[in-house]
Amino acid sequence: MKISMNGTICDEKEAVVSVYDHGFLYGLGLFETFRTYRGQPFLLPEHLARLRDGCRELGIDFVPDERRVRELLSLLLQENDLPNAYFRYSISAGVEALGLPAGNYQLASEIIYIKALPPSDDAAYTNGKPLQLLKLPRNTPEGSSRLKSFHYMNNILAKRELQSYAWAAGSEGLMLSKEGHIAEGIVSNLFFFKNGTCCTPSLNTGILPGITRSFILKLAQRSQFAVKEGLYRWEDLLAADEIFYVNSIQEIVPVRQLFTPDGRSYQVGQGLPGDCTRSLMRLYKESTGSEL
Repeated sequence: MKISMNGTICDEKEAVVSVYDHGFLYGLGLFETFRTYRGQPFLLPEHLARLRDGCRELGIDFVPDERRVRELLSLLLQENDLPNAYFRYSISAGVEALGLPAGNYQLASEIIYIKALPPSDDAAYTNGKPLQLLKLPRNTPEGSSRLKSFHYMNNILAKRELQSYAWAAGSEGLMLSKEGHIAEGIVSNLFFFKNGTCCTPSLNTGILPGITRSFILKLAQRSQFAVKEGLYRWEDLLAADEIFYVNSIQEIVPVRQLFTPDGRSYQVGQGLPGDCTRSLMRLYKESTGSEL
């Protein structure tokens, strides 16, 4: 694949960073993942705003230029002969001396990765997917709020636990906070409906303020659903009428079944995507200009 390294299109095998890049040494870096529809990146301004704010908090002197990013994304689609794609836009702190920095990072590395979108799993949206409760808790944010940073060990360990459950093939993994509150999925934010109210864990649980999460909250409000962000427990999911999870690539994925670490299984609602979830799915598709 062809990727972009500091604005230059090159073969992925030619793209390198220094062993003294603090993204490599200390995990000082941020990234955004998003996809295109009809060649256009969805919610790009929101992704770049979150990246900009994160760079400011980490002392990385980098401000993304939306026009320039759009040009690079378009060029990457052309170079890789893809009509649409999955993108990861990464900013690494850059090269500095060994040791913790005294000032800001002024020579950040900018890398834009691209890959083909996975084949659409139509059955997942028609029938729903399982959600596996994990024993591993969600770690607390390193700063005042969670950044989409290179620090991904918690998610990787969660993925390894998920793969250890033979019955959980195709499931998303769900992490709780150390206090036992519902937090988020390994690669997703979680929502559920109860008596017509659209509920989602509060940012006070330490979850990522997801771009798709924020967009779904706006869609729910537009649909005249009552919306509530709060502190919820596993028992709230067991009593939910509908459950779904979201991210920028998979969009809205209904949940039909819940699993516990000891293999117990619980059906969600009627075992199929509910009316409220399907309504949001239609609105999301309309917003992206694609068809359900």
